[in-house]
Amino acid sequence: MAIERITVAQADEDDQVLEITLRPKDFANYIGQRRIKQNLQLAIAAAKKRGEALEHVLLYGPPGLGKTTLASVIAHEMGANIRITSGPAIERAGDLASLLTNLQDGDILFIDEIHRLHRTVEEVLYSAMEDFKLDIMLGKGPSARSLRLDLPKFTLIAATTRTGELAAPLRDRFGMIHRLEFYSPKEIQVIIERAAKILHVKIDAKAAHELALRSRLTPRLANRLLKRVRDFADINGDGTIDTSISLQAMELLEIDELGLDPTDRLLLAAIIENYKGGPVGVETLAALTAEERTTIEDFHEPYLMQIGLIERTSRGRKTTPKAHAHLGKTKTTKQQRLI
Repeated sequence: MAIERITVAQADEDDQVLEITLRPKDFANYIGQRRIKQNLQLAIAAAKKRGEALEHVLLYGPPGLGKTTLASVIAHEMGANIRITSGPAIERAGDLASLLTNLQDGDILFIDEIHRLHRTVEEVLYSAMEDFKLDIMLGKGPSARSLRLDLPKFTLIAATTRTGELAAPLRDRFGMIHRLEFYSPKEIQVIIERAAKILHVKIDAKAAHELALRSRLTPRLANRLLKRVRDFADINGDGTIDTSISLQAMELLEIDELGLDPTDRLLLAAIIENYKGGPVGVETLAALTAEERTTIEDFHEPYLMQIGLIERTSRGRKTTPKAHAHLGKTKTTKQQRLI
């Protein structure tokens, strides 16, 4: 049975409300991703100067890094309305047609998890993105005919955690493609301090830094940890978050100094203890940890690779000496095993 984790990147209903409250509305308050912000600000300024819609934008990267937030910021900076949906929600070509025909010139359509868009729907999107035309088939069989409708000059902003699963014709129709990178601990600390101010929570700099180190370099998780520690401080203190309170809360949540939870440590231990540090296939790891393969690939691996605890090779996953040291395991070399 999979362990329920505080560090999972998917948000529940309460967290979604919290995130909406804490999300920045403009580039001035959007922390991190400096290179992407500079490129987008330039493109937005040029589009507004010409009186045109912004080119289509593809944002990709691990979950929780701010792709949806960035889409909302772009819409605000463009002074445009934004319609938000997701790939799995668009089941038929008719659903997409309804969305597109209800847009106005300059509007933004944001599609999250676009890699999960059905292929038949995706093909309808090609002409909509490139020519701002919508091809609809009327009737079936020999009497079927095609109807082409004009669409407003809209901007599609799409987000995905798996850019490799996008068809090349779709990917090539985006004028701007940006990868969101993990944040630095200093940037996460600024995000935590900003969120605490919005939530009227007192937190000292050392406590904010401690939470930043355990937030997996991800803003969404930083906000979630802040919420949990705020609850702990309200019940076990006077509501102020200091270093002692934050460390006690992290111990209760079983999140260590690198931001690893029990499932992360179980994953690393399985590679070290069962397979002498690897390599081991992802399907085997999924069976050992009772986790979905996609969860390991989308959530665990990117962060564990970012901080240098695992390596991804053609033969499978391998732990690094840093992982052995963190778990207090001694790596057995080939020479030592022969002895």
